[in-house]
Amino acid sequence: MLYFFQQFLNGLHMGALYALLAFGYVLVNGVLHRTNLAHGAIFAFSGQTMILIAVFGWQVLWMTLPMTIAVAIAATFAYAALTGSVLSRNVFEPLAKSSPNAIVVATLGVLLFLTELARISAQTHDFWLPPLLSTPVVFAESSGYKVTLTVIQLLDCAIIAAVLAISGGVLARSRFGRDWRAVSDDPAAAAMCGIDTRLVFRGAVLAGALTAALAGMLAALHFGNIGFGSGLVFGLKILFVAAVGGYRSPVRAALGALGFGIAESLWTGYFPIEWRDGWMFVLLAAMPVLRFGGQETLQSSRQHF
Repeated sequence: MLYFFQQFLNGLHMGALYALLAFGYVLVNGVLHRTNLAHGAIFAFSGQTMILIAVFGWQVLWMTLPMTIAVAIAATFAYAALTGSVLSRNVFEPLAKSSPNAIVVATLGVLLFLTELARISAQTHDFWLPPLLSTPVVFAESSGYKVTLTVIQLLDCAIIAAVLAISGGVLARSRFGRDWRAVSDDPAAAAMCGIDTRLVFRGAVLAGALTAALAGMLAALHFGNIGFGSGLVFGLKILFVAAVGGYRSPVRAALGALGFGIAESLWTGYFPIEWRDGWMFVLLAAMPVLRFGGQETLQSSRQHF
């Protein structure tokens, strides 16, 4: 049971990262109504950017470790905001009413561009951050076996829980949240009611990019490194997780992503890890069929793919 508890706690941490990504993805998808493969790319690009800037500040500018991490986080948020603005104005808005395949191709191109930009900037080298706040916190112990999470994992979970709680409250009670739901349901009717649909669209894309950037930086601080090709894998996982949780509710999608993270961690603890992603994708592909049924699944596929 202690081993199970350990895997469950590990899943809570990964699930929290997935939940933040899913929240931002549904926030964008609600107004875009198209598959967005660039979301995972922003996640990976932000983590890699933070690491590169931190390494530069440490090795070249001789900053202290806390200062170089703080500067890297601030600069990465700025990069993410710029990326979200460019995506909204130059990719999503011109293609929002075109074929869904156009958005898929365009965002795939954005994913490849950001991946190669990070790889070339790092000269294909993997840079690693030193272990940060790695002191274990013991939750249970028996016969010498300890169930632990590190301080950075607990900090990640606390930050994500606070961000999701605040963001969920804003969506539920603020004018932006009401406008977002109106634009998500029917942008033409929302515009006729006096809602600035373009402002809502750009605000949702910007918020989605910032949440993806935050998830990428928290993952980088914990793992110390993010692979160049991880953007596609994380993006596909969040795409399927959001489909299971529902595209109309960012909070519900976040809860579904949390459950997926726990399930993935349990698989890692009990089954061969090399088969993990394959079987988890099979599970994610089967869940919409089991949840929605045949006809609704076909309608959802036409809308989002």
